[in-house]
Amino acid sequence: MGTMVLLVWACSGVKDALKTSAISDQKIQDSIKYDLLIDDIGFDQWYRFNFTPANDHTNDYYRSLNDLAVVTWNDYYNMGRYKLIIDSYIYYQPNIDYGIELNRKLFWYFKYIQDQYGIPLLLSSHDFI
Repeated sequence: MGTMVLLVWACSGVKDALKTSAISDQKIQDSIKYDLLIDDIGFDQWYRFNFTPANDHTNDYYRSLNDLAVVTWNDYYNMGRYKLIIDSYIYYQPNIDYGIELNRKLFWYFKYIQDQYGIPLLLSSHDFI
């Protein structure tokens, strides 16, 4: 049905080179960017209709619920349940902060799958928003 991909890429470069009389110090800043691609034609429209800033939450809120939903999703995938909908494994690591935008979108995708297809990924829907 739809495919979801979590993309990770790294960019590193020299930020500043500080030079004093006999000392040379380089500060190198590494940054990692994450992106979530959802290939489900109904999700974007559903998201625009259902999400409002009034029902937004913190990054920690989304992270904690995504941690649980990813485990459930991956269990379904490994068992072959809901194969037409859950057709990919999610490589989501709870110790990584993917940022509020990605965590929000992932949470709402789980909510979309649950609402549209009745696949239990999150706690009961009355617990949210």
